[in-house]
This record gives sequence, structure tokens and C-alpha cells, in this order.
Amino acid sequence: MSKKALLALMMAILIPLISYVVLKISSDKAVIMPRKYLLDTVISIVKEGKQIDDSIWHTTKNIRLQNQLGDTVSLYDKKGKIIVLDFFFTSCRSICPKLTANMAKLQQSFQKGGDTRNKIDTSIVQFISFSIDPERDSVKALKEYADKFGVNPDNWWMLTGTKDSIYKFAFEELKVDKFSNEPISPDFVHTSRFVLLDRNMVVRGYYDGLDTDSTSLPKLARDIGLLMLEKDKTQKSELFLEIIDLKWLWAIVVIIVFAFVLVFYFNKDK
Repeated sequence: MSKKALLALMMAILIPLISYVVLKISSDKAVIMPRKYLLDTVISIVKEGKQIDDSIWHTTKNIRLQNQLGDTVSLYDKKGKIIVLDFFFTSCRSICPKLTANMAKLQQSFQKGGDTRNKIDTSIVQFISFSIDPERDSVKALKEYADKFGVNPDNWWMLTGTKDSIYKFAFEELKVDKFSNEPISPDFVHTSRFVLLDRNMVVRGYYDGLDTDSTSLPKLARDIGLLMLEKDKTQKSELFLEIIDLKWLWAIVVIIVFAFVLVFYFNKDK
């Protein structure tokens, strides 16, 4: 085989593969993912003579409380799911009913197949509402409030417990007072904020739970969708496996190679 024929053969094999890899990497980088919040620390290491900084983001700690069905549940029971949280109390006559109604609309948006006649897909997102008046918000009170708004308990908990544990969780783990334009009292967590956690329990966004017609809640819905597609960076890249599994691409490569071999064979004596 001549050098020109060999070069043409190599190009026929490599160009489709290189094009796929470039397009794959470009498409992965084209989408801007929701940012991470609550940086714990930055670790600096020296690797091959270069300093590399690694950001350690705050992982939300577990909490155990009682839901509207009277079951004792914990945040980590839902590990592996995207979580949306808010704070309310059943006797609230100001923002809480609106927050709960908006959360209910968000829950309903996860109908299977987008059909309102179908059941809600509870495998993707867990909604959690913490009572900030747990002394008065008993399990019975939570159940009545949840039924009023049509809450599906399969993926929406309304939680009560000790005030200290709930308030500590709000300020130390979710830091609801950070990045906020509204004043939030440490004595009463009356906030309109929705908080978004990813599958690794890292805060990925704060949203105005009252803002339905503008940017905040539509952005929350979009960010949930992006997190659903987010890859676990601790896992090895599957790009090579994807290339191997591209049967259609390999079929084209084989056809091109076979064609070059035939052309070379019939023209070698000419």
C-alpha cells in the first residue's frame, strides 16, 4: 500500500472519531450548570510541579424529623434524589399558603410523561417543608394542611420536631440567611426562599418561592432539569465506552476501509 493510500485510510478512520469526540466535549461544556454554594475550604496540592486548588463544598448534614404521616424520616433517606426545601407554619396567614401552593405546582409539574392524568414521578425530586413553629404544628396539623393543598406524601414531606434542630439545620446547614435580600431573624425562620440540593447534598441554589411569573421559579425548574442530567465527576469518563458502543460509526469505518482496500487491490497493477 502506498503512503498516500495509507494516509487516506488513516484519515477515513480517525476523522469520524475525532469529530464525535470534539462534538461530545463541546456539547457537555455548552450548558452552564447551577453554581455550587457554601464553600467549606480550598485544598492546595502540588502535582507534577504545578499547584492545584481543589474546592471542598459544604455537604448538608443529616436531620431526622417526623412527617405528616407520623413517620420518622431523615434527609439521607432520600440520598440520590434532587431535593427542594422550604420553611412554613400551618397557622401562617401571610406568605406560607402562597409558598405551599407554588411548591404544589412544582410537584405537579413532574407528572409522568407530562400528562396530568398520570401519577407524579416521585423518583426524581423530593420536596421537604420544615415547620418553623413545631411546638404547635403537630403531625395532625401537618396532615390537615397537606391535604388542603393536595400534597402527595410519596415525594413531599412536611416535617415537625424540635425547634432547636430545625433552626440549627436552617442556619448552619442550609444557611438560609446567606445571599438573601430579605432579613431573616434567627428567632423565627420566616423566609420565602426555596433551597435546592443536588444528589450529593450540596446547595445549588436559592429561589424566591413567591416569584412565579418572573425568573426565580422558572429558573428553579430549569436548574432541576440540569441537575437531572449532571454527571458524577467522581465516576470514570464513559466517553471511551460510548465510542466503542457506536455501532453505526464503526459500520461506516469498516465500509470505508473495505472500499479503500478494494480500490487499492484493483489499482495496484495499473
